[in-house]
Amino acid sequence: MAEPLRLLIVDDEPPARARLKRLLAAHADVQVVDEAADGLQALALVESLRPDALLLDVQMPELGGLDVAASLPDVAEGGPAVVFVTAFDAYALPAFDAAAVDYLLKPVDPARLARAIERLRLRRPSATTRPAAERLVVSERGRLQVIDCRALLWLQAADNYVELHTADRMHLLRRTLDGLLADLGPGFVRIHRSRAVALAAVSRVEAAERGNATVHLRNGAALACSRAWRKGLDQALLG
Repeated sequence: MAEPLRLLIVDDEPPARARLKRLLAAHADVQVVDEAADGLQALALVESLRPDALLLDVQMPELGGLDVAASLPDVAEGGPAVVFVTAFDAYALPAFDAAAVDYLLKPVDPARLARAIERLRLRRPSATTRPAAERLVVSERGRLQVIDCRALLWLQAADNYVELHTADRMHLLRRTLDGLLADLGPGFVRIHRSRAVALAAVSRVEAAERGNATVHLRNGAALACSRAWRKGLDQALLG
């Protein structure tokens, strides 16, 4: 089965976001990864979640949809596609100048939304060509913290979050471990259903009872590797 089309809804009106979510629920291969209520929040979520596309309102406080689109990385560089969703038809020309995939007017017609989703499916780059994430953005105490992915040593799933462990601290990112590993690429490998390590951070692997192992990291951390994931770890380390 193909990976789901991962969408971020960006609209400053909660009812509009809720309606889009209801309409998108009819598409089994679409996953709404999160919602943003303004343009600044949208850019932070794009950095951390790396969605395939944005359903983006045009008129929003502080940073409008056209400005958000102009600030996004190019699709060829791993940036998301954009479908504008707005109550105003006057922005159609600048929207398509911004390389929008489609332009939907509110209230959104389900058939028009389905056509936009199909266009996004056709334009989505394959997973093999998608570049690995270089940095992640997390929100901590009202501030945005940028984390270089090369600083990550290991990852631990924690309910709806992932713990990002670096040499000096731990950050919480609102993601699933599966989705984050897909973005980080082959430099990370699972050693447990809820845990993964950066291959570059591994200093040695010691065998344990019943086919399990202990993975020692260069910062001194020692993590348990379950038997089910030991073979994959060995293969990844051997290249």
